[in-house]
Amino acid sequence: MSWRTIDRRTVAEEDLGPGLSTAAEDKIRAFLPRYPTKRAALLPALHIAQDAVGYVSLRAMRQIAELLELPPAAVMDVVSFYTHFWTHPKGRKTIVLCRSLTCELMGGGAVLAALEARLGIREHQTTPDGEYSLMTEECLAACEHAPCMLINEKLHKCVRVEDLDRILAEPANDKLDVARSNLFDAPTSDRRAP
Repeated sequence: MSWRTIDRRTVAEEDLGPGLSTAAEDKIRAFLPRYPTKRAALLPALHIAQDAVGYVSLRAMRQIAELLELPPAAVMDVVSFYTHFWTHPKGRKTIVLCRSLTCELMGGGAVLAALEARLGIREHQTTPDGEYSLMTEECLAACEHAPCMLINEKLHKCVRVEDLDRILAEPANDKLDVARSNLFDAPTSDRRAP
């Protein structure tokens, strides 16, 4: 993926994208006691921003930089390093296909080609209706279920090309079957031992 050059001095106000709400900023602040430095809270802050806005906008990056007392370039460096962060709007559901050696050997390449054909998009693009975005990751840590893919947080195991129509047609294809961990959500009280 290539990144366009951004000159912060000449970015138009409308190109900054949406900002973080007060609730999202408060959630980021709630993470700060968990870490030895504010910088250490950068990854959770970016996840909170992406959950709140749908992607990590330039305005959200600026707000995070201010909250964590970092240069904006340090935030952009992290956003551009990790493929899971989006700098443009993405679909309501994000399909992440594993591209590890195991998944490739078990047919992952054919699944990716079929997904691209079925959805009419390529990697890091979004369908015109805004329903799906597509990306690949090096490993989803589910090699025993190769080829596998995530739709949002739900893991689909042993996916074959002939399974795609059924999976994509399922309304709850992105809903977890078990309760989500509370590790990501900010605690209501400090749970650390004194």
